[in-house]
Amino acid sequence: MRLKEKDMLKGPFLSKDFIGANKDFSTSKIVMMGMPYDGTTTNRPGTRFAPQQIRLESIGIETYSPIFDKDLEDCKFYDAGDLEFPFGNAQKVLDIIQENTDTIYKNGKKILGIGGEHLVTLAEIQAVKKYYDNAAVIQFDAHTDLREEYLGENLTHSGVMKQMGKLIGFDNIAQIGIRSGEKEEFDIMKKYSTQKFTHNELDKFKDKNIFITIDLDVLDPSVMSGVGTPEAGGLTYMELIGWLKYLKNFNIIGMDIVELAPDIDTSKNSTALACKLIRECLMLL
Repeated sequence: MRLKEKDMLKGPFLSKDFIGANKDFSTSKIVMMGMPYDGTTTNRPGTRFAPQQIRLESIGIETYSPIFDKDLEDCKFYDAGDLEFPFGNAQKVLDIIQENTDTIYKNGKKILGIGGEHLVTLAEIQAVKKYYDNAAVIQFDAHTDLREEYLGENLTHSGVMKQMGKLIGFDNIAQIGIRSGEKEEFDIMKKYSTQKFTHNELDKFKDKNIFITIDLDVLDPSVMSGVGTPEAGGLTYMELIGWLKYLKNFNIIGMDIVELAPDIDTSKNSTALACKLIRECLMLL
């Protein structure tokens, strides 16, 4: 027997959005967009599961940030959900991401992308370049990501920064936390002085339109084990927060957080950390 309208379930039901999300795209300043792609992963896969797991675990964090003295309700962000991607076609995936990032910027909003592997960032920057002059990228990462190609492919997470350098110029890139890569990649960093070690080295970007990309393996595996390619000697969580606090007054036009592979860390501590970091990133935008 069908339920009558007065007998329909009235809830309340848990939201499938990230905690604190605004329900209205038009009144939001920031758009959160999931990019569940790990088609070029070269070590341990699973980053395609990150966006959904992050949303599920976000209910466990507070909406208030004592670090930035703001609440998620003040951020006015809209959770667009996850993009749907075809299998086996990296270029098509990038096209889909770029098209949707275009729409976000066309509507005068900022993006917070949730990966997925690091290749997804390339499409976001392709959109940034269309809408912003004087663009720069600040990369937090354990790896250089400056390979020309990997196993004959030039669209890979291990070469995403090389592709970005060609797009916006290596002088407009800063790399923080790097501790792994081939000699040729470190030579590129030395040639263009992209690797940064102190906060004030970023001051040259104060007049830039900045996109921040955070590969979670920038953090030490002792605090972030749920990544595909962990590297010892990484930042602590509060060291990363220190960098973000320094960037508070810079002109940040977009961010993403990539490379969480939630099923690798069965304790879910890595996912919980990612949720909290996303909260702080929303405060910056």
